[in-house]
Amino acid sequence: MKLCRKAERLVAEYGGGTYRFGPGALGHLGRFARELGRKALVVGNRGHLEDVFRVLERELAAHGVEIAGGAIVPGARANTPIGDAARIRDALLEQEPDLVVAVGGGSTIDAVKAAAAWAAVGGDLGCLFGTGEVSRALQAVGGQLVPMLAVQTAAGSGAHLTKYANVTLPETGQKKLIVDVAIVPARAVFDYDETRTVSVDVSVDGALDSMSHLLEVYYGIGVQGRPRAEQLVRVGLPLILRSAPRLAADPADSTVRTELGLAADLGAVAIMIGGTSGPHLTSFSLVNLTSHGRACAILSPYFTAFFAPAIEPQLRVVADIFAAHGRLDPSACRLSGRALGLAVAEAMLRFLASLQVPTSLKGLPGFDYAYIEQALAAAADPQLQMKLQNMPVPFSTEDVEKYMRPILMAAAEGDLTKVPL
Repeated sequence: MKLCRKAERLVAEYGGGTYRFGPGALGHLGRFARELGRKALVVGNRGHLEDVFRVLERELAAHGVEIAGGAIVPGARANTPIGDAARIRDALLEQEPDLVVAVGGGSTIDAVKAAAAWAAVGGDLGCLFGTGEVSRALQAVGGQLVPMLAVQTAAGSGAHLTKYANVTLPETGQKKLIVDVAIVPARAVFDYDETRTVSVDVSVDGALDSMSHLLEVYYGIGVQGRPRAEQLVRVGLPLILRSAPRLAADPADSTVRTELGLAADLGAVAIMIGGTSGPHLTSFSLVNLTSHGRACAILSPYFTAFFAPAIEPQLRVVADIFAAHGRLDPSACRLSGRALGLAVAEAMLRFLASLQVPTSLKGLPGFDYAYIEQALAAAADPQLQMKLQNMPVPFSTEDVEKYMRPILMAAAEGDLTKVPL
């Protein structure tokens, strides 16, 4: 409980008065919506979220907020296909609401973020991919986004708190990224207990996504930001290590769901103070192969081994945490450089195996080396340049072939010894 209280304090400090989380969070929906307007476009897939929608509808009515069009607009499918963002954009343009309420996990919230930006500036959504393009476009057209109330229902992406929106182009199987403070939801709520109906596989994927957020930011953040990133890792990583393995035993365990929800929120705070890098960048090319969280988690040990000489202080902290949770021999904490990186990477792989997650890309059904070629091509995309620069060892596009190819080949084979020096 002490760890949870630390997590709650860190999340509350970040969210301030615009975010409510934990038990009773849904009770703030009506007030938050009314603060943003009187006419709300509500977007989401009811399915297993019927209880959430009932509370939402009751809260909106009690606070005098009408549902635009009198009906719920369906949310997005997994990985936010661009067609779903276009459909939601059309609903925004047709209904002209005061606010938009996005109910669901990262895919639906990302779709609404993209749709709101697209509706505000028009044109081709492709022009908004990259960093800061939404703000530039808004300034050019003199527009503004419809404010968003995000109702998160799955732990992992942190979409309800962040400036990121991932959109997939189905024709290429490539995920593209919008990064802009303009798309951060104006208000957000997350009752962690609502994740109890999320499947174990999806929940594990979310936990792994949270872990990737925490570690990638911690590895790559500058010296000034490192103390705060370390604080997030020291709280969030233990929550994941102790709770993710307990999901299968009792998916409805409220304590497990709370701890993973808090870890996800800490991961969201992390990616708002720093950036993700190699594993996330590569995962954008694997949407047709596996989930985002799983892709990041499989790749992370191999990038960890590569970055090791540049991140030794961070690795000592991570090693201590893995050792404290029985995932690493304590003697390994005394290693240094490459040896320490390999020890931590091996501990990460053992953790994946304990969750029944593959430890190599080859272990994913349907893997083909064409995915590596796609990832390497995507790494040279200027719209994803920020991921190369976020690495502890910043890459130029010229470094992609020299270093990233052998890293990805090592991940494909499941062989840490093939990670380049």
